[in-house]
Amino acid sequence: AFWVIGYGGVQSIAPRLLSAFSSTPSDSVGKFRRPSAAFTWVLALSVTTLILAMLLSLWESEWVLVIGLLVFGAIFAVNSSLHSYLIVSYADQDGVSLDVGFYYMANAMGRLIGTVLSGYVYVNEGLIACLMVSAAMLFMATVISYQLPTEPSMRRQSAN
Repeated sequence: AFWVIGYGGVQSIAPRLLSAFSSTPSDSVGKFRRPSAAFTWVLALSVTTLILAMLLSLWESEWVLVIGLLVFGAIFAVNSSLHSYLIVSYADQDGVSLDVGFYYMANAMGRLIGTVLSGYVYVNEGLIACLMVSAAMLFMATVISYQLPTEPSMRRQSAN
């Protein structure tokens, strides 16, 4: 119950957290491209997962696992809230329901694949290997997220 209540609480303050961490609306700072919020938050999730795996390899402690999962859960809740916002923001005006439906279909497929893969890795290799595979998948998502526009409205403006 604490997990569900905490997750919902973090999601309710996610818009304030996201606006507090956002910077200028410009797509670049000097010569460097400013990463999107999706990139920044999935990177945080990737690093958190990797740190949790490393800490568990050093100290097999329930406290490391519980605290690590609470931190992971909070960052994941912000990511989830951000994705809900982004799918509607990136959606074509004429096909919002199709875009949102496709997103949730892909999300469900990703969760199914992740559940099966993590179960297989956990049973065969253990928790640390499972976390390492999760971190690797999250880093792949980080690389993909780097290509997203910094603002969803930039996609619409460039498409018009």
